[in-house]
Order: sequence, then structure tokens, then C-alpha cells
Amino acid sequence: MACRSSCCAGGGGGGDGGGGGGGGGGGGGPLNEDNARFLLLALLIVAYLLCGAAVFSALERPAEREAKARWTLRLERFGRTHNLSAEELRGFLRSYEEASVVAGIRVDTVRPRWDFSGAFYFVGTVVSTIGFGMTTPATIGGKVFLMFYGLIGCAATILFFNLFLERVITVIAFVLKYCHRRRRHKADVLPHTAGPHRGSEVNTAGGNGGVGGRGEGLAGWKPSVYCVMLILGVAAITVSCCASLMYSAAEGWAYLDSLYFCFVAFSTIGFGDMVSSQRPAYEGRATTAYRLGNFLFIVTGVCCIYSLFNVISIVIKQVLNWLLRRMEAACRYRCCCCLPGWCGGGGGGGGGGGGGGGAGGHHHPHRHPRRNVVAPGHLKARRELSIETDVANESETDTGRRMSGEMISMRDFLAANKVNLAIMQKQLSEMANGHPRQPGCSSSRQNGFSGGVGALGIMNNRLAETSVDR
Repeated sequence: MACRSSCCAGGGGGGDGGGGGGGGGGGGGPLNEDNARFLLLALLIVAYLLCGAAVFSALERPAEREAKARWTLRLERFGRTHNLSAEELRGFLRSYEEASVVAGIRVDTVRPRWDFSGAFYFVGTVVSTIGFGMTTPATIGGKVFLMFYGLIGCAATILFFNLFLERVITVIAFVLKYCHRRRRHKADVLPHTAGPHRGSEVNTAGGNGGVGGRGEGLAGWKPSVYCVMLILGVAAITVSCCASLMYSAAEGWAYLDSLYFCFVAFSTIGFGDMVSSQRPAYEGRATTAYRLGNFLFIVTGVCCIYSLFNVISIVIKQVLNWLLRRMEAACRYRCCCCLPGWCGGGGGGGGGGGGGGGAGGHHHPHRHPRRNVVAPGHLKARRELSIETDVANESETDTGRRMSGEMISMRDFLAANKVNLAIMQKQLSEMANGHPRQPGCSSSRQNGFSGGVGALGIMNNRLAETSVDR
């Protein structure tokens, strides 16, 4: 679609005879980069879901059929042995399902679900968005209270996760910068020990400025997102492995099942097929210690996995930007091959007294191209507009229109309101940040990671790949 609109933007042919000049540049606008990235990500997610569905269906469907066949056979044998009809058996099993949902009735003895400790475990799964599903409110009052309680609790917990992510990124950046400084210091010291002549030359040429040069070089240094992702991945794996040891010993699960539970719980998926700390008591009189360790492991694991997911999203966004650049380059190459006039200019001029054809691909001098679009690099470099310049141009046009007595069209009225809304949004953003934006941080230099919301906004300009100076 973007390629087609760009190809249609080429110049038309010239006029003939004594008529006017040839056709000018086309008007199909380029596709917005943010929208293109959003659509590309949506298509990739749909493809990812289809592939996952095919894999899980191939893996789990045979086991499901075998389990259903075994259950049907056992149900028939049980009915014949105790002289019970199928309707009576289904009614009894339905009563068991209702008791299991409302009161948590299980074949094995489990802890009370709605005493204070059980309720605390429940609200922890609610605000952390894990939602195992083994405990749910059954009364109308409990369901209504859960709606309001979860609204505030989930928002506060997400804010806590974001603040945790901000501090983790800060600590990791500080440690990596310290290691980078030590490594550069050793690299600068080693040449001095190679020989006295080289050391004297360095001291004579640099003096104290060498240290200052290192400081200036490290002033804008930021850690790579891949190093941060590696550190967070190691931390998440370490926490999961340690927690799995505890769950294997306390719950009697296999170690692989414990790892599976850790990922499901820490990533807040929360299927509910395996839930920890559900027995009324544990061996060795360590019930309180185990439940405290379970709480700490879940909180730490959720924070680590949440931070890791957000850092991985930066890498995914880099891949999307790379794909968009490749698609844009292929689109421009295809358009240049199909329409040579699109790259070289407009159509030819008309014969006789006719004027020359307009240049293909050029915009009207008073028409402002859209921001943040997928456009060639030389067009982006020539255009460094801000909201203030757009307001000035709009105001000049509006003033001239009012002086001429011409009425403002609905399109111009909506455009003016859009500019005013953008100014208000900019002022609110500056007030929220406590300082105005730097004039050098233009939209063309923000590398596709600026203006992020939530975790993306926290990691903006904190990593090398999200830096505006990159």
C-alpha cells in the first residue's frame, strides 16, 4: 500500500499543442512510520499466534483424546459396577464441580481459601495480574468489590513494576559504565608501560587533558540493550532455578514442572493448573517459612520477568524498524525501476507554447508534509519543523485569509484546532516532566524510540539503542 501510493506520486505527462504545461508531482502521501510499525507488529503477532496454535495442537491434541477415552471408559465401568445411570453420575460430578469452584473442594485436603492468609494470597494474585483461578469470589458483594479493588490495585502494581524497571536500568547502567571506565583506564595505562618514550609522548601531548578526554568520552556513554537483556535474563533464570528447587522439595513436583510453574507465575500468565502453597501444612514445621519464601520468590520473579520482557520489546522494535527500512528501500527501488520519472523528476513539458511539466514527487510549497513518515533520508534532513513553526505558518495563512475577507473552511478549522491541541499536549508534557524539551531533540533524531509510554518511556534515552544521539 505504501509502495503503491509512492509509485502513484510520480509526475505526469506534459500538455500538447498550445495548451498549458504538463502534470506535476503526484499527491499520494507516504505511510506514517508509527502506523506502519503498528500494522507490521500486528501481522507478525497474528502469524506468531497461528504458528503457536499449530504447534500446541499437534503436541497436545493426541493426549487430550486419550484422556477423554480413558475417562469415558472408567465412567461406564463405574456405572455398571454400582448400578448407576449416566444421568445420576453427571449430576453427582456437576455438584462436585460447583463445590470445587465455590468452596475449593478437592480430593486431597487443601488449605482454607478465605481465611486471612488465603485471602491475602488471593489479593496478591489479583493485583499482580497473575490470576491463578483456583480462588474466585462467589458472592455478589465479593464480585463487585473485586472490580473496584482490582482497578486501583492493578494500576498501583504496574506503577511499582515500572519504578522497579527504572531503578534496575539505572543500577545496571551504573555498573556497566563503571566496568567500561575501568577497562578504558587499563587500556590507557598499558601503552604507558610499553616504553618510556611512548609514555612521555602521551603525557606531553595529552597532559591532564587525557583524563578529561576520557571523562568527555564517557559522558554520553550508555549501555547496550543486549548487555542489559543478558543481565536480566541471567537474573530471571537464577531466580527461577532457585525457586524451582524450593518448590520441588516442598510440593513434591518434578524439577521441570517447577520451572514450568515459575515461568507461568512470574510472567503473570497464571493458568492455575499448578498452584503453590495450597496445603494446610508442610513437613518439618516450615509452613510459615515456605509461604514467606513463596511470596518473596513470586514478587522478585515477576519484577525480573517484567523487566526482561520490556527490554526484549526494545529488541523487537529494532527488528521492526529494520524491516521497515528494508521494505522502504525495496519499495523505492521498485518504483525507480517501474517509473524512471519518479526518481528523476516530473513529466516532460508540452509542445508549442505550452509550459514545462512539473517536477515529480515535489510537494506544494505551502503544503506541510506529515511528520514521522517513511520518507527518503534527504527529505527528512531538509525538514526540521517544530510545532512553533507550524503555528507561525498557520497563523500567517489564517491572518491573510481573514484580511481578504475569505471564510475559513471546515478543513482549515479542524487543522487549526489540531495544532492548538498539539501545543496544549506539549505544554502538559513539559509541566509533567518539570522542564521544557531540549530544542536539539528533534523528531528526526529520536531513532524511533521517542515518546514512549510506560516502560518504553522509562527506557527512552537510557540505552544505547534508544539514545537520541545514536
